[in-house]
Amino acid sequence: MRFLVRKRRQAPAVIIVALIDILIVLLIFLMVTTTFKQQPALKLALPESSQSVKSGANENAPLMVIVDPAGNLRFGPDAKPITAEHLKEELLAAAARTPNLRMAISADKAAPFGQIIKVMDAAKEAKIKTVNAFTKETGKQ
Repeated sequence: MRFLVRKRRQAPAVIIVALIDILIVLLIFLMVTTTFKQQPALKLALPESSQSVKSGANENAPLMVIVDPAGNLRFGPDAKPITAEHLKEELLAAAARTPNLRMAISADKAAPFGQIIKVMDAAKEAKIKTVNAFTKETGKQ
C-alpha cells in the first residue's frame, strides 16, 4: 500500500504592511487636496442691506471688531474678547503701525447700538479713516 504524500498548501496571506502604506498615501492625498474654510468664531445674524458688496480676495484684510448680541466686543482675526477701553489702546497701536488702516465692524443685528457707537468712537480717536460694517445681501440666508 502506497500512501500519497501531499504537499500542504499555505493559507493565503494578506500583506498588512502594503495596505498600511496605501492607506497612508491616500490620507496624505486627501489632506493635501482638501480646502480648509476658516469658520468665524461667533455665529452672527448680520443685518441685511440692498447695497451690500463682497470684498475682493486681493485686498488687505481689514481689522475686525465683532459685537455679539450681548454687547461683548471681540478684536482681531482670532476674535479675542476685549473691553471698550482696551480696544482704544489696540486701535491706536494698530493705526501707528499701519498708516492706511481699514477697520470692519461685524455686529449682530440684535447687538446694542451703544456698543457699536463706542467702537466707532474708538476708531475715530485712532484716526482710522475707513470703517465698514459687514452686512448680508437682502434675501440671502
